[in-house]
Amino acid sequence: MTTGHEDHMQRSAVEPKEAERVAAIVAPHLPSSLVPVFDARFARSSGLFDEFVYRLSLGVVRSTGLDKALAEWGTVEEAAGRAGLDARRAAVPVSWLLRHLSRRGILAREDARHGPRFRAESSLSAPDPAPIVAEQRQHDPACLPSYVLAETAAREYPSFLRGGATGEQILFAPTRLPLWIGYFSNDNGLYAVNNHVGAAAVEAWMPHGPSTIMELGGGLASAASALLERLSRAGRRGDIQAYRFTELVPAFLRRGQRILEERFADGPPFTFATLDMNRPFGDQGVPPESVSIVYAVNTLHVAHDLAFTLGEIARVLSPGGQLIVSECVRPLPADTIYAEFVFNLLETFRSPALHADYRPNGGFLTPEQWTGALTSAGFHDVRVLPDVRRIREVFPGFYVAAFGAARPL
Repeated sequence: MTTGHEDHMQRSAVEPKEAERVAAIVAPHLPSSLVPVFDARFARSSGLFDEFVYRLSLGVVRSTGLDKALAEWGTVEEAAGRAGLDARRAAVPVSWLLRHLSRRGILAREDARHGPRFRAESSLSAPDPAPIVAEQRQHDPACLPSYVLAETAAREYPSFLRGGATGEQILFAPTRLPLWIGYFSNDNGLYAVNNHVGAAAVEAWMPHGPSTIMELGGGLASAASALLERLSRAGRRGDIQAYRFTELVPAFLRRGQRILEERFADGPPFTFATLDMNRPFGDQGVPPESVSIVYAVNTLHVAHDLAFTLGEIARVLSPGGQLIVSECVRPLPADTIYAEFVFNLLETFRSPALHADYRPNGGFLTPEQWTGALTSAGFHDVRVLPDVRRIREVFPGFYVAAFGAARPL
């Protein structure tokens, strides 16, 4: 649950007692159903993984020559140029790396007219990440898929930044499918929190009575599974009249379909289809006003044009229908979040169409940017669960929230 505000916040939850304190600080601001999700066990895993990504980041800076390039003051562009990196590829990930390390006090930073400048005031050493992996394995081995994915990205960073294989080729090669199966699992607590928050929001906001749900970017079906299991426990799975599961990646769609049909053979009625959220939904077989809830977990932040995609969602919702999304959120605009270390490799993540008010950069959005985007798209009754704006006042490292909004009647 850390984002990079200060060094003590970055590593605070690594120790068990501090993890307990973090969980206790956050608990009063959560719905009771989410308190067990954000417990001390999760807080410690989050703190350990943040430390792991920090060590990997230092390793990337050293292996790419950025440490030597920063022997004197330089902007992101200047440092990347001195290190011989591809200017277009490097802009976002190198900016993230330097900002992330400067917030740890590893790099000096000064704000200049043309953007921040950075300098390594001493030789940079990279602590060994292996002891953190060992600690995580002892604490909660179910979270290790996140470590494997981050380590895979770290190995490929130097080639990527020098213009080698694209992030899409690196991360979505057929041989990498097992990485995603482990990562997008409800057994992996570092990712599953997104699914649990989304499921809690749907349970809270879905009206009683028949509902038709369309899920965008359903991936490997962990979000759908978490939602259906939660609604089953609440005795509300019968409220789902139909569930349309959509996904762009064929391998993910096939596996997601198999999981849902095997695990929930007794309903609800499923349909499965490819859907590209960057194209008109009507051209892909989704009629106007045909669903009552559009649901998405960690999907809309990679929409190329968020305004366009929100407009398409509004068109397929029935009047009064709801969009419910669970997203990793950036608490404040300048924050760096450890998940970005991996996903900054992907062009769809780092280079969307920008909007000055609510989409000033790629990657994750702040709570205010999400509410601004939804309002600008014509949605109303915008809600947030939990109230991350309150939580960041007491613990600025909380990074996940669900947003709900309704299409006008």
